[in-house]
Amino acid sequence: MQGSAVLVTGAARRIGAAIARELHRAGARVALHCRSSRADAERLAAELNGARAGSAVVVEADLLDLDALPRLVEDAVRAFGRLDGLVNNASSFHATPFGSIDPEQWKDLTGSNLRAPLFLAQAAAPHLARARGAIVNIIDIHAERPLKDYAVYSIAKSGLAGLTRALALELGPHVRVNGVAPGAILWPDSGEHFDAGEKSRIVEQTPLGRIGDPADVAGAVKYLLFDAPFVTGQILAVDGGRSLHL
Repeated sequence: MQGSAVLVTGAARRIGAAIARELHRAGARVALHCRSSRADAERLAAELNGARAGSAVVVEADLLDLDALPRLVEDAVRAFGRLDGLVNNASSFHATPFGSIDPEQWKDLTGSNLRAPLFLAQAAAPHLARARGAIVNIIDIHAERPLKDYAVYSIAKSGLAGLTRALALELGPHVRVNGVAPGAILWPDSGEHFDAGEKSRIVEQTPLGRIGDPADVAGAVKYLLFDAPFVTGQILAVDGGRSLHL
């Protein structure tokens, strides 16, 4: 991984920041994408550059703006002169109870979770092919088993799972494409849907008896990016076994 360059979307906070730190710790240079969390992204970049000068840069774009996506890739390539990996981590997540779904919710959830990963992959593909690189998409165990009241989110993540497999065919043999499907890792910032009772139910439903840690997802991403040269088109569940009971 030494000298490699990876673009991580939604890298300013939470799981995205953990992924960026893990890849950086292993020797990669990271382009930290943000939209509205510029201050958090700048703090993370300062931390990483403090550990290794010139190893992190902040790149900003609204992933719902199609015209911004090729520019985002080019900004990352310009920063480091190459692109070895793309991690499509950024995601909108909010409830859309059936009967009240509106076009803006559809645009937001499918735009961030499905459309942006497709067009970022398309823009990044020539650079990744030159580097014999890889893409990792952060999916969700609810791509396979929908979450009640989150129909649009579940649909979008299901599409991302399909996109992962399709891109593995489209971009092979030079670019590998895989996915990580987290279970309960961090509770949402909003208390919506996940009250104390629901949290307890999810933990009880998980064979390992706890929620995960962002480091669990970050380690899986690092493996699929750099340590799995004969793995493509696969989706790795990082969920403590919860999907066995869904």
